[in-house]
Amino acid sequence: MKNAAVKKTTALRNMLRDPGLSFLMEAHNGLSAKIAEEAGFGGIWGSGLSISAALGVRDNNEASWTQVMEVVEFMADATTVPILLDGDTGYGNFNSARRLVTKLEQRGVAGVCIEDKLFPKTNSFIRGTAQPLAEPGEFAGKIRAMKEAQRDPDFVVVARVEALIAGHGMEEALRRGEMYRKAGADAVLIHSSKKNASEILEFKKEWGDRLPLVIVPTKYYTTPTEAFREAGFKIVIWANHLMRSALTTMQATAKRIFEDQHLMNVEEKVAPLAEVFRLQGESELEQAEKAYLPKGGPVAKGIVLAAGKGHAELGELVKDKPKTMIPVDGKPILGHIVDAYRASNVRDLVVVRGYAKDSVNLQNVTYVDNDAWETTSELASLAAAKASLEGPCLVSYGDVIFRKYVLDEMLETEGDFVVAVDSMTPGEAPARRADWAVCSEPHSRTTILREVALKDIVNDPKDKGITGQWTGLLKLSAAGSKAVREMIDGMPEAERNKATVPDLLRRVVKSGLAVRVVYSRGGWLDVNTLEDLVKGTAFR
Repeated sequence: MKNAAVKKTTALRNMLRDPGLSFLMEAHNGLSAKIAEEAGFGGIWGSGLSISAALGVRDNNEASWTQVMEVVEFMADATTVPILLDGDTGYGNFNSARRLVTKLEQRGVAGVCIEDKLFPKTNSFIRGTAQPLAEPGEFAGKIRAMKEAQRDPDFVVVARVEALIAGHGMEEALRRGEMYRKAGADAVLIHSSKKNASEILEFKKEWGDRLPLVIVPTKYYTTPTEAFREAGFKIVIWANHLMRSALTTMQATAKRIFEDQHLMNVEEKVAPLAEVFRLQGESELEQAEKAYLPKGGPVAKGIVLAAGKGHAELGELVKDKPKTMIPVDGKPILGHIVDAYRASNVRDLVVVRGYAKDSVNLQNVTYVDNDAWETTSELASLAAAKASLEGPCLVSYGDVIFRKYVLDEMLETEGDFVVAVDSMTPGEAPARRADWAVCSEPHSRTTILREVALKDIVNDPKDKGITGQWTGLLKLSAAGSKAVREMIDGMPEAERNKATVPDLLRRVVKSGLAVRVVYSRGGWLDVNTLEDLVKGTAFR
């Protein structure tokens, strides 16, 4: 188990000492190392193959040892668990190898594994039987030099025996392993390219418990792990699977984007930027900025108006919970909304509850209540969250699901008041009442280069000048939030209780303030009916 009080070198050595089987997960940069630790692995294998691949070169010492050192330093900084570096052949003779140990200790790396091949090395699975091995006496001297160079007594040096890979047989593998043990190695990695574990199990039987044994079952992956545990191996290394899985996904994503020439089919399938920022430790930097930088730069908020019960057509679905908590594709509507905000790095979320408010209980969300939800409208709910109308802010409805790209475009658009408008026109939609937007010009290929302004919001699709439908998304700057607060405060209570957000936008426009329009095509869904719930499943 991970223990922050235990040195990384000690934690790795404990894997060799303690009973049972331990596992190291391959990583090739700081991000993959952090992912491995978060997955639960108590240690990391700094794979030479994977680091080389990530740098775009062959696993033939084409990356210099200083380049590898720079990568592994980022890995060590990003994690709290020990790293065992794949040190190839030690990058030269005994002098290079002992300098390697010194530099690894300085960077907080817990151990290194070197293999008994000649420098520059070639990956073991490429023409393995044709690869010359190091003279075992010279390699044993390299191990002695490394052990004498270390300053931390718990730093681990693992000797990797390549005799089976190179076709020299079991006797030679055992002879080399014994020489390396006597030279001071802390463990032996016995390597095999067979598709079954017969060689390494035979080696373990002959070897006994002279030194802890480490294995890499890349080729004999079908062998049950329990067989390794029963045989008494100490560490299993999953040697390259984060790199290979990333490779598969990147190839598919690149092909998809190249063929489509847009991001619509991949954006929802890849990790959100918020997850990247989380892994990078952005939240710690945010707290540090609050502590060390001059005050200012407020974090954007999202306010979700979700006090209403829902349409009568929803029947039993809203018997004991509001519409915002109805599941769509296994997750409440509100859950989809919150996820979209967080995916766009809007983390400070405020939800206005009303009907059956105790059922609105998502975690890591701030709640305010509009207990008069049954006799008031949307602006009364926004007034309940007035304290959060401070600085940059987003406002949306609790029954409107939207895709991340719609929100991202709004966040990138400057203006005190910004609204998202679907460029669908009344002629393309059913003749129904909705929040139809009248804008300064319709959507076209050229409007992306110009600022389009909202002129009005109407309900009748037969009204003239309609250029799209308002999606229920509103972004406010700090000045915009201040203006909205003042408008709310200046309204008579009776008027405010009946007013909707479109009424607010009409008031903003009439006051002479500019409301900027961001056009989109689809990417949102207003969930009002059973048919909409079915659409919601496909939408996600």
